Amino acid sequence: MIRLPLLAVLLASLVSCAAPHAGTANPYIVNEPWILAHQGGEDLWPSNTLLAFQQAAQLGVNMLDTDMHATRDGVLVLSHDETVDRLTDGQGRIRDLTLAQLKTLDAGYRFTPDGGQSYPYRGQGLTIPTLDEALSAHPELPWTIEIKQDTPSIAEPFCAELRQRGMTGRVVVASFSDKAMQDFRRTCPEVATSMTERELRPLVLLSKVGLSRLAGTPGQLAQVPARSGSIEVVTPSFVRQMHALGVAVHVWTINDPAEMRRLLDLGVDGLDTDRPDLMRQVLQERGAAGH
Repeated sequence: MIRLPLLAVLLASLVSCAAPHAGTANPYIVNEPWILAHQGGEDLWPSNTLLAFQQAAQLGVNMLDTDMHATRDGVLVLSHDETVDRLTDGQGRIRDLTLAQLKTLDAGYRFTPDGGQSYPYRGQGLTIPTLDEALSAHPELPWTIEIKQDTPSIAEPFCAELRQRGMTGRVVVASFSDKAMQDFRRTCPEVATSMTERELRPLVLLSKVGLSRLAGTPGQLAQVPARSGSIEVVTPSFVRQMHALGVAVHVWTINDPAEMRRLLDLGVDGLDTDRPDLMRQVLQERGAAGH
């Protein structure tokens, strides 16, 4: 049941008089839906490695999606987890290790395409990449970069890197942390951001009664799951209302071709997937069918 939360959000929105986000046309609202390679294509190649990003780029994805932490010596690096335990042959928290220590770890060590029968990328020289290495390798592609830590803030060095590279218009910044997102928006207001869970909640609930316009839209993208518990997040009404507010809709993390087709039929702007190869096939099929 969502009646009580919906009423509470509606009243809060009316009291705060939050205004819709106004601005220029959103370049992430697109006619042809985008393929977002989640962690470079986590089911196909070792997560968040330069190899994964290169393979995804060669496959023809529209956007690379990654996650960012800072090392003990303040270097921005790309890895999903807070620790290196699950994805490498090492142990420990990234924030407690120096870049030199991270670079000794094998980032392909744990990857297996067949349930542990083989580990084809062990000993192949794959390491946890720095933000600098990844952006240098693929300045031609847009990126979604999720800030994974909020203390200490990494907004200033991150923003400085994007400005130095002239990539402020080619990166979307996301975070589940309201603090990390607020820090980044204050520091780098020219960069597009995805909304946090707290910011998205009133938009989703108010969309159920066609009143999303009453909620604020502090970011340019709604990067959301298709469902959250018993709530269907991505509906035709939600997509229409987000587009009317100038907000692009990306859905994560979609690996099933049937679900891809269903969501694409709703008019979403992109799907974040561990299987960009499958999504490419789905888009080709849709093109052949005249969608």
